[in-house]
Amino acid sequence: MALQKKERSYEVIREGQDTILRINSSSWSYSPSIENNPLIMARVIDLLVENPNITRIIFTQRRNYIYNYDQTQMLVEIANVYNHLSKQKNFLTLGLINKGMMFERLYEGWRVVLQNIIINLLRQDPIGAYVEVIRLIREEKINLEKTDNLEESQVRTGYIDLLNNIRRLLEETRLISLAKPHTAGYSVGQTRDTYRLFFRPEITPDFMFTRLMAEPPLEAEELDIYKLDKDTEVNIFKIPGDIKYLYHLTPPEFKLDEDKYELLDLARRALIEHKPTKEEFTDPEKMRQTFFNIGRDLLQELAQHKGLQISLKEAEDLANILVRYTVGFGLIEVLLQDPKIQDVSINGPIGETPIFVVHQEYDECTTNIIPSLEDGESWASKFRLLSGRPLDEANPVLDTELLLKNARARVAVISKPLNPHGLAFAFRRHRDDPWTYPLFIKNKMMSPLAAGLLSFLVDGARTILFSGTRSSGKTSLLGSTLVEIMRKYRVLVVEDTQELPVDALRKLGYNVQAMKVRSALMHASSELGADEGIRTSLRLGDSSLIVGEIRSIEAQALYEAMRIGALANVVAGTIHGADPYSVYDRVVNDLKVPKTSFKATDIIVISNPVRSADGLHRFRRVLQITEVRKHWEDDPLRENGFVDLMTYDTKEDTLKPSQDLINGDSEILKSIAGNIREFVGNWDAVWDNILLRARIKETLVKYALKTKFDWLLESKFTVQSNDIFHQISDQVKEEVGYIDSKRVFFQWDEWIKRAIKQRQL
Repeated sequence: MALQKKERSYEVIREGQDTILRINSSSWSYSPSIENNPLIMARVIDLLVENPNITRIIFTQRRNYIYNYDQTQMLVEIANVYNHLSKQKNFLTLGLINKGMMFERLYEGWRVVLQNIIINLLRQDPIGAYVEVIRLIREEKINLEKTDNLEESQVRTGYIDLLNNIRRLLEETRLISLAKPHTAGYSVGQTRDTYRLFFRPEITPDFMFTRLMAEPPLEAEELDIYKLDKDTEVNIFKIPGDIKYLYHLTPPEFKLDEDKYELLDLARRALIEHKPTKEEFTDPEKMRQTFFNIGRDLLQELAQHKGLQISLKEAEDLANILVRYTVGFGLIEVLLQDPKIQDVSINGPIGETPIFVVHQEYDECTTNIIPSLEDGESWASKFRLLSGRPLDEANPVLDTELLLKNARARVAVISKPLNPHGLAFAFRRHRDDPWTYPLFIKNKMMSPLAAGLLSFLVDGARTILFSGTRSSGKTSLLGSTLVEIMRKYRVLVVEDTQELPVDALRKLGYNVQAMKVRSALMHASSELGADEGIRTSLRLGDSSLIVGEIRSIEAQALYEAMRIGALANVVAGTIHGADPYSVYDRVVNDLKVPKTSFKATDIIVISNPVRSADGLHRFRRVLQITEVRKHWEDDPLRENGFVDLMTYDTKEDTLKPSQDLINGDSEILKSIAGNIREFVGNWDAVWDNILLRARIKETLVKYALKTKFDWLLESKFTVQSNDIFHQISDQVKEEVGYIDSKRVFFQWDEWIKRAIKQRQL
């Protein structure tokens, strides 16, 4: 199987900090494989001698076969040894040995063997070359022991020294160092199984730039396997010596046959001629549908032209792939389809490291996906168009959102000069349906009593700040709190980047209006500032006001509205802060809200991750529910302005009520009770109602676990359950004159049993 001269076309290109050897193998009748083909390995060694600074090797065929930096460096080391030895005439001619005429025949045999090892075997089979050198050393030592002639002994000793020099050079290379445990019984020229242990190319179709490690490491232990759809598989592996798990994705585009790859490549080249305009990007869903229709028809025409038979379903599957790699976001879209993915990060310089993810069950994971610089630049351009926001040296940060058919995510992009290595991306995946309090109870993020208390506070139209560090779950908590608002009230949501589940709430029947305002990171744009957005919301009628994140001048407008009583319903938002005083410090000292205005805050809910003792795992938990009292003047911490209603018990891993809450020593709860005829001056009735709400949330979870009906915990049923609770409470109050908790729970329990029975039928 000779490599013809016309097949030897190659190029050396620079891509960021990489120097890539790209070998055109499109005309080869066999797959390019260093590990399987000795002639290909020899050719690569020759090219590496000419180009010793190569950091990556790519064979281009219908698929791209990519050997990463570590694999390439193993070959570079062999090429350096070959280059050194082939230029040492003393080695090849045995010039280092004191030769005598009487041993000329011996020299000639050694010379032939040695030249074959260095010139041929070292290039085609370096492990075999090493094994052969070891064998020769062993044989020559035996021959030396049998030799009585002093001059012959000296000659043989010189030859053994020369072989040992070659052995030492090879043992200093990483390939031979790794291969040594596998050399016992190695058959030179008979098998290349050992090379497959160390050379495993990333294989990608030629219509995409992203590289993907197709096979997991051989020593990997499989922990989990699941499917995102019938053609997309996820494996979770534990790699010995690596503290992070490997998230191994196998998408449908890596399972196609060669004919379909060719169709996709031809269709992509045709579609790429049409670059979507800014206007088209204003309606991404419509644009994707247009490209899908065009792509499906084009693929069918191309298949017919080539005499291939593909069904309509196959054409649609290929069209979906085509859309991903033209107007879409490639494998990022596939990753975000996984409901267990929470975060996706792509670090600069793009192309040198894999994508990292945070998994719901396995925390921080490395993936088998390595995006290219072309991917990064394409994504950045699309996000500029989608958001209408700049990304340049003057504006090196872009915050936006990505809305896909089965997923939505918040996106943060940074570029130079903030990121010295160019582009980097962070995706925060939002849950397909809103989080709910019952779901958080099931996941132990909050206790049933905490859910009952927050539900009571929401109905009491309090102002609530959800605080915590990044990835603490505060936005998810805020989203779940929206589900607790009765659907009879209007909800206004003010955000600079849309994260809260407004569309889902609208589908659930909420009277909800989203308002998108200018990002706090932007100096100027056509978008309205967050402070003006909040002031505008006050002119839209009596509504609950939800602010996605309080982080700039909008804080003053928000507190102004709260202080003058412009908002009659619940007001809630998120803010960064690890404890109540940090929230106060942030609002008053950083955001310049007057101290007296801060008193308009009623409740601060702190959530943060807690870690396991080994440091390997973390769990999101609500750590505090704290009320802000109004009697302090200068410092709420020193003057007991913060009173914990619930605190986290580390040993029991749950939120527990404080004595202040149990004894009814809460100004906020008393204030709520003071506006309700049935509760005024009656703490027992207030406490009983909180416990009733907690019992209902807890019972929902128990029924879900018992029946394995997860839909009981989702937003659709939670909203329905809340509605039924309020209706039953009103009915019971009409019947007996007060809210009898036992009767309310009994009737609610009968209702949920009927709902479960109907679903079972």
